[in-house]
Amino acid sequence: MAPGKDEHALGAQAERLGASGERGVTLEASRPAVAVAGAYAAVGALAAGMSVLLGRDPIACEGWLGTHGWAAVLLSLGLGMVLGATTIAATPAMVRRWRWARALHVALRPAAHGAGDGSLLLVAVASATGEELLFRGLLVPLVGVVASSIAFGLMHQISGRARWGWMAWATIMGFLFGGVFAMTGSLVGPLIAHAAINHSNLKFLRDNDPAPPRRRPLGGLLRR
Repeated sequence: MAPGKDEHALGAQAERLGASGERGVTLEASRPAVAVAGAYAAVGALAAGMSVLLGRDPIACEGWLGTHGWAAVLLSLGLGMVLGATTIAATPAMVRRWRWARALHVALRPAAHGAGDGSLLLVAVASATGEELLFRGLLVPLVGVVASSIAFGLMHQISGRARWGWMAWATIMGFLFGGVFAMTGSLVGPLIAHAAINHSNLKFLRDNDPAPPRRRPLGGLLRR
């Protein structure tokens, strides 16, 4: 087949895929996700490096319960799985029931709109890793669960009325992640829970539009 026909065939195939709504992760579409993931990776590496320089393990601390080794990892993993599953299950109900959660969903949705599954997974894992290494792995042993959670909440800034709801929600989640880390002495649970919650919420943001339809005069008859 001639080059011109090849290009025409590929263009037609791309149009069909776009029309059918399939989400392929193209190079262009994945560039923002790679940039975001790279930034979070740099934050995580910096936080882990600072922990090491301070003579601390970036993914472990002296837990309140006195657990060590595999006991700490398994306990942290179990609590993290419960926390992650509960949060993931509660999110759709919160968006349906509460106005602040719906406003937050609408404000955050553009960040995930049109993203491919691979991009969402990459950002979810990278952001969870970077934030956990910084706010839990580094800051919890230094300033405690409460202060690190407040810092985590303050970092989550968006414009508009949903700002305070986003900050409050992030602070609560930071407190829960930090609590699991401080109790068990292992960051494994918070890491996995955070990544799972991020991934689930990003997909929920992308695939669900909670904004109610605008009312039309006389059922839209005046617009016909």
